Amino acid sequence: MTPLPNERPKKLSLGPLEKEILEIVWELGCASVKAIHERILSDPDRKLAYTSVTTVLQRLTKKGWLKCHKQGRVFYWQAKLSKQQAQALTAYEQLNQFLAVSNPDLVASFADNLDRTSLEQLDAIAQRLKTIRQQREEQD
Repeated sequence: MTPLPNERPKKLSLGPLEKEILEIVWELGCASVKAIHERILSDPDRKLAYTSVTTVLQRLTKKGWLKCHKQGRVFYWQAKLSKQQAQALTAYEQLNQFLAVSNPDLVASFADNLDRTSLEQLDAIAQRLKTIRQQREEQD
């Protein structure tokens, strides 16, 4: 299980181009504007200005998703969170939003419509929660 990151982005919501560029940074590990721009333009049907990539990278940095460092005359960007940490954080936030607006009747009606795979996943989650509770009780 991927633990939640200690440091979280200031803003979780991302636009489509921000998500695409973040995915590329995760794939490359450390990337320059040129490398990201070339990756996007490798699709012959895509057109995107170099400066647009720079703007999105700066925006992702301000939101807390990326960090930037300069090597010589080139800026490089790296993700502050792994892809798995980002997925765990997103799932955590979505669950909290669901629980914040839910009442027992809503949750029950939602549960009534789950398929077999979803029920198996819920059983696995329930088992994991039971294990976590036991571990916490043993620590206390």
